[in-house]
Amino acid sequence: METLRRQVQIIGDAVFFSYAPISSFSTFDEVYVWDLDKTYLDTQWHSLKDLFRVSFTDNFHRKNVPGTATLVSSLKQSWVEKNGQETFPIFFITASPPQMEKKIREKLMRDNILPQGIFFKDNLKNLWPGRFWKLSQHVGYKVGSLMYLRTLLKENVTQVLWGDDSETDAIIYSLYSDICSRRLSGDELERVLRNFQVTNEQITRIENSLQQIPVLDPVEKIYINLAVDTDPEYYLKFGRRMIPSYNSLQIALDLFQDNRLNLEQVLHVGKDLMFNYNYSTDELQRSFDELIRRQVIGEQTYQRLHADLAQNGIISSDYTPSIQPSKIMEDVGDRVFEISGVHEPWVPERIDYLHDYR
Repeated sequence: METLRRQVQIIGDAVFFSYAPISSFSTFDEVYVWDLDKTYLDTQWHSLKDLFRVSFTDNFHRKNVPGTATLVSSLKQSWVEKNGQETFPIFFITASPPQMEKKIREKLMRDNILPQGIFFKDNLKNLWPGRFWKLSQHVGYKVGSLMYLRTLLKENVTQVLWGDDSETDAIIYSLYSDICSRRLSGDELERVLRNFQVTNEQITRIENSLQQIPVLDPVEKIYINLAVDTDPEYYLKFGRRMIPSYNSLQIALDLFQDNRLNLEQVLHVGKDLMFNYNYSTDELQRSFDELIRRQVIGEQTYQRLHADLAQNGIISSDYTPSIQPSKIMEDVGDRVFEISGVHEPWVPERIDYLHDYR
């Protein structure tokens, strides 16, 4: 991928830029999908004026969500070391218009990340009377994009997804999972999609993609960046595989528990937050303790991390958890699926999408 060769595909309101041969996507055993807005980049556009500004001027907001550049580069490094190949299977999805592709691609390349592809929302065509409501409605666009990507991937692929709470990413990713597994189908699926203002054209594209994929849930883990500070307990309705997080260190800690990052890479993320984003030891220690209290990080993982986190100033040398860490009860290969005392299902059989209690 040293020589950039872009391919552009228009799939309804999605514009997909691929930077590698699409035929190569079916070779990946695991694929990462990262929502760009407020999950990787701290993008700021909320109005029609903002949309024009970021699309047609050089005044593009290029700040990362704290720690994300280090987190993704660490994930890439870990992938390369384990798989012995430079190709890193990450895709981005954004509600930004395709006119921003060059600016966003250049930013990612400065972060030493060139994704396999990026989905953009063709939002400029919604700048007409009667279509303004579509600017902020992303469920149909994102679910349709994920379904299209699924048609290009290996039958038994595993996916790890990143989103945030400023939009509806928890709903979008769970819907995608439920559609792939057929836990949600037929009239019930259509009723749920219409509840989120998914258009007829988008529903048709989703259904067409559904006919091309196996009855299999590819989603193993979902991370939600709490950009607007939603209560983490809200996400229990989506199952334990969804991890709401307050910062990049919390994500790194869970990735370490699942053996997707090593200890040195976790420390790298923590130090990035301290030295480049002014996080204090107290803040990072509270983040670590909060995962233990939520029973996300198990006792065995705590024991593997504690001394090195303290030695590197991520937590204080006299730190003790506010509760006794729970034991890891079930792991499959490198992944942790059950911690003692947790009763919520890993993946719910049924999610109430029509009532959003926050």
